This record gives sequence, structure tokens and C-alpha cells, in this order.
Amino acid sequence: MQRKVLSAFTLAVGLAAALSAPAALAAEGKLVLYTSQPNTDAQQTIDAFKAKNPNVDVSFVRDGTPRIMAKLKAEFEAGAPQADVLLIADAVTMEGLKKEDRLLAYDKADVSAFPAGVHDPQKAWFATKLITTGIVYNTKAPMKPTSWTDLTKPEVKNQLAMPSPLNSGAAMIHTITLTSNLKDGWSFYEKLKANGTLAAGANGDILRQVATGEKLYGMIVDFMPIREKAKGAPVEFVFPSEGVSAVSEPVAILKNTKNPGAAKAFIDFVLSKEGQELALKQGYVAAHPAVALPAGYPERSAIKLMTFDAAKALADEAATRKRFSAIFE
Repeated sequence: MQRKVLSAFTLAVGLAAALSAPAALAAEGKLVLYTSQPNTDAQQTIDAFKAKNPNVDVSFVRDGTPRIMAKLKAEFEAGAPQADVLLIADAVTMEGLKKEDRLLAYDKADVSAFPAGVHDPQKAWFATKLITTGIVYNTKAPMKPTSWTDLTKPEVKNQLAMPSPLNSGAAMIHTITLTSNLKDGWSFYEKLKANGTLAAGANGDILRQVATGEKLYGMIVDFMPIREKAKGAPVEFVFPSEGVSAVSEPVAILKNTKNPGAAKAFIDFVLSKEGQELALKQGYVAAHPAVALPAGYPERSAIKLMTFDAAKALADEAATRKRFSAIFE
């Protein structure tokens, strides 16, 4: 009888220990990641995660966010989604998936180190980086801009290029952010149009135009001109005084995941200080406020983030497209 009691006690202690063990230690099995990260970044992220979770076999599919979403949509319609975790460009796309009830909220994710407003309030998705959009200018430009309103000045006439929100998710977030935060709202874009602004091309094309002097000013994501300046390109990047928009490259668990334990361990890793420092090594601004910024960036205190509501942005996207088209048609 005593032996049976001891066996039951031993079993109970073992179960308690197993239940109290961190999820990351117990993570194992297969995990499929769909991501829009560059291949090198994606592989580095997976390798770092596997170093902490050697029993998880991770595979990934890499493509641009629109193509990743098209692939997911086809899989949803076929009733056979393959991804466990999604790491893509923007929060508005994540909000769309959340609205469709495709995401698995992770209530126990530790976001205590992050400022309010960075992650989804219901913990359905989490920011991993802060890729801001500011102003790039050629070093030969006659005027050195410090604010968004400087781009409406006569010195900039016919010399500004920017990505269009009609074909860029980051540009869409940027447009919604500026029109929601600048006191001029949509009249800011009307002034840009009247000043001869060109709204076309991707960020890489904007950088090329400004670096070659084809245009003297541009709106662009931060890391491109900062990296090119370090290589000797005649460009400067400005974080405008009013603030900047940011694409957060969020990560989320899909509700259909076949391995929630490993998926949660992946979230834990990318939100950890070590996971966030990987973003720094890759040359990005980490979402974690205690992680340093890459070379060429100012102090965090010099970068003001404008407020952004991803759920509202999703609701306003169609109206934003229509309004922008009416101005720049």
C-alpha cells in the first residue's frame, strides 16, 4: 500500500514538473513558417531559434507578403493550410487575418518590456521590428528638410518621389499614418501633388532616383538610404520632427497550427531580448526598446513614432485608396 502511495506521489511530482516547465523547453516536432523576410534573414532567424529549440524541425516558405497571402488564401479555400507561424511585412494584413478568425491569440506571451501600442491588444500578433518611413535627400539638394511640411516648399517642386500606396503595403500604412497625424491631413497630399510629386515605384527605385540626382528628395524606408550612405552614396536620411510611420513586421500563430507548443516557443524567441538583438544584427530597428539601434541611426529618443491603429487602418484602406487615386490620378 505504501509503495502504491509513493508511486502515485512520484507520478504527481513528475506531472507537476512537466506542466511548470517553460514551453520553449518542451518544444518539439515540425514547424512551418511562412515569411516575407529576405531569405538570409529568415534562415538566420530559424537557425537562432533552433539553437534554443533543437528538437523543432523548422521549414519555411519565403515570398513577398501579397504572394504569401495569396498562397494562404488558396490553402484556406482548399481546407488545407500548411503554415503554423506567419512573419510578414505589416500589421494591417495581420488585422485582416484576425478579423477572419485565422489567428491564435497567445495570451501568455511576455510583452512586458515593450511599450503599449506596439503589439495587438488581444495578443493575436506581435511586432518584431520598426521599419520607419522618413525623408531621403541628395546631398546636393538646396534645402535640407527636417519636417514633412518641408516637402511642400517651392524648393522641392518636381523633385520629390515616393512609393504609391496603391501598390505598396508599407506606403499604404505610411499614407494612413500621415493623414491621421498631420494637422493638414489629406491636404498635405494635395499640396504634394500641386508641387509636382511623383507617386510611383518601389523603395529601391526611390533610392536610385535620389542617389543619382534624378530626383533630389524622396519618401523611403529608413534602412535603405542609411546603409547606402555608409557605402558612400550621396544621400542623407531624415526622421521628420512630426514623427514617422512604421511597418512592424509582425509575427503570429495561425489558428490551424498543428504544433501550438513549438509555435508559441517561436513567438517567445523572437520577442526575447536575444531574438530582438538578432534584428539589430540584421541591420534593423528592433521593436524591443532596450535593444540598441544599428550604426547610422540616431538615439531612439530622436525617433518619434506617430500613432497608428491597425484595425482602423484596415477599415479605412478602401477609402484611402480612393482618396489617393483622386489626388494623383
